[in-house]
Amino acid sequence: MYDFAYQKPTSLADAVKALGGEDAKALAGGQTFIPVLKQRLNKPSVVVDLSKLGLTGITVTGEAVTIGAMTTHATVARSVDVQRAIPGLAKLAGGIGDKEVRYRGTIGGSLANNDPSACYPSAVLALGATIKTDRRSIDADNYFQGMFTTALEPGEVIVSVTFPVPGKAAYVKFKNPASRYAMVGVFVAKGPKGVRVAITGAGQGGVFRHKAFEDALTKNWSPDALNGIVTPADGLNSDIHASAEYRAHLIGVIAKRAVVAAG
Repeated sequence: MYDFAYQKPTSLADAVKALGGEDAKALAGGQTFIPVLKQRLNKPSVVVDLSKLGLTGITVTGEAVTIGAMTTHATVARSVDVQRAIPGLAKLAGGIGDKEVRYRGTIGGSLANNDPSACYPSAVLALGATIKTDRRSIDADNYFQGMFTTALEPGEVIVSVTFPVPGKAAYVKFKNPASRYAMVGVFVAKGPKGVRVAITGAGQGGVFRHKAFEDALTKNWSPDALNGIVTPADGLNSDIHASAEYRAHLIGVIAKRAVVAAG
């Protein structure tokens, strides 16, 4: 690693001020950021640890689930309230990485990083969640802007994420056996914002909605409704793990499984 200053503020205002410095970077769970530092792919002047800001906790009402940005994947997965309100979200959190990653990684860190194979972005997009920051609230459809790219401005800090409670929802992924990242992950939801289907792990630009699937499931919530719908391979990832054509096929297979899981 390169030399850098380390700060651990105890208030959101102090954290935002520290992040206003040149080349300052925020540290949430560190599951991506620490390896990046070790590989010398980033050279921050200041690392701002967000762990003492009190941005943890889960609040559930009859209409929404709000999760603090620094809440770990493990906490979401084992929350009885989340399991009751949005079981697909709890299951998603419980399948991220391994136990070590789940006990350190945070929902806010995952969304700020926006890895194209991360699981949480699909839940946020499919459920039509709202990302609250220290400055504003951002709708899911406006938040994700490409691979590792979001609507966050420099120094902006995610405070919490609010998910509308759906009538039906589920997440299924075809995971890489080594990394457990999604080679293809599909989150389907039928709720206050209608039928929404989000795909992660497959697109070159990161998570995206599948309009053809949404239209078909709106008419008939059944895996059979997806029969005959072909996902174009153009714009999908092709790498040592799977070709774009294979991922296009997987999207259809995994989407059907997700609809079945949602009930």
